[in-house]
Amino acid sequence: MLNDAVCFKNVYIVTGYTDLRFGIDSLAALIKSKLGKEPLVPDTLYLFCGRRTDRIKGLVWESDGYLLLYKRLEQGNFQWPRSESEVRNLSQQQFRWLMEGLTVTPKRIVKQVEPPEYMG
Repeated sequence: MLNDAVCFKNVYIVTGYTDLRFGIDSLAALIKSKLGKEPLVPDTLYLFCGRRTDRIKGLVWESDGYLLLYKRLEQGNFQWPRSESEVRNLSQQQFRWLMEGLTVTPKRIVKQVEPPEYMG
């Protein structure tokens, strides 16, 4: 479920380090303090990562309460942005990169080009 986020309208990551011992109420309060508003948005996933980058927590508001998700990788690490302490919205592509162990901000992107008119 967590590798494919098509069921979520928005995916946000809380960059920097988060104490993964936090439960639902502490994570919701963290989102509120960083966003300045309540995290009660249906179909929105908030992701957190601790110092050990092999596990993440996710928080989702459903119509009747919160859903807490936890994922631990058996091998490899998540490439989590550490430099800023903010909430960032991810595109579907960036989320896929994160779940595949890649960075959410690639150093280089292959540019698309127009094909030549005549190839001889």
